[in-house]
Amino acid sequence: MPSDLNKPHFFGRRTGRRIRKAKTSLMEKFLPRVKIDKDADFDLNTLFNFPVSTICLEIGFGGGEHLAGQALRHPDIGYIGAEVFKNGVANLLSLMTGIKTGAELPETIGLANGRADNIRIFDDDIRLLFAKLPDKSLDRVYLLFPDPWPKKRHAARRFVNPDNLRELARILKIGGTLRIATDHPIYKPWVLRQLARHPNFKWTAKSSADWRNPPADWVETKYQRKALAEGRRPVFFEFERTEA
Repeated sequence: MPSDLNKPHFFGRRTGRRIRKAKTSLMEKFLPRVKIDKDADFDLNTLFNFPVSTICLEIGFGGGEHLAGQALRHPDIGYIGAEVFKNGVANLLSLMTGIKTGAELPETIGLANGRADNIRIFDDDIRLLFAKLPDKSLDRVYLLFPDPWPKKRHAARRFVNPDNLRELARILKIGGTLRIATDHPIYKPWVLRQLARHPNFKWTAKSSADWRNPPADWVETKYQRKALAEGRRPVFFEFERTEA
């Protein structure tokens, strides 16, 4: 039976504008070096080329600004980024290597100066990776500005749902953190309702400042700047993985 029949249905874009020559070359020549193959098994203990203190996952990293920024600040932490949008993957590769649109490609493509080799990319639906991640293996999961699917008939497409929360609870360590940022008025209460119903997550906010203001280690994204320019104020929810 073809494996595609067992794949979950994905709603959303996989490609956008034409990817320019330099980034196309990064997709062809550099992505295989840092890519997690969905059809191959892997060991988190050896996924990175050096021992890492903790491992974090960003689901739907968009243009990669947050992921690249976190990885640069914390060279001892391993980061897995999942994104199906090819243009976003190409942009992250550009941030990792320092090679921008229009730049001449060096003979050998490597990481930009000062960067550790601490990012691995899964360029497909994150749900295909869940089964390969061991129980209680991750320290933090980021879900930043996911598609809110605001229409009621599309609510089942929202990433924050019981099935995905069950998987996130499984792969997060006890005491680990799920961070969700959103600027959409429908998604804000939706997130709080869904997480309140789950026995393994506790909202960590002590006051409104904890969710109205960006966390201390926050890295601003292009989408966040766009939301603010258009008058949409993001919120930043953090949930701790607890025992049932």
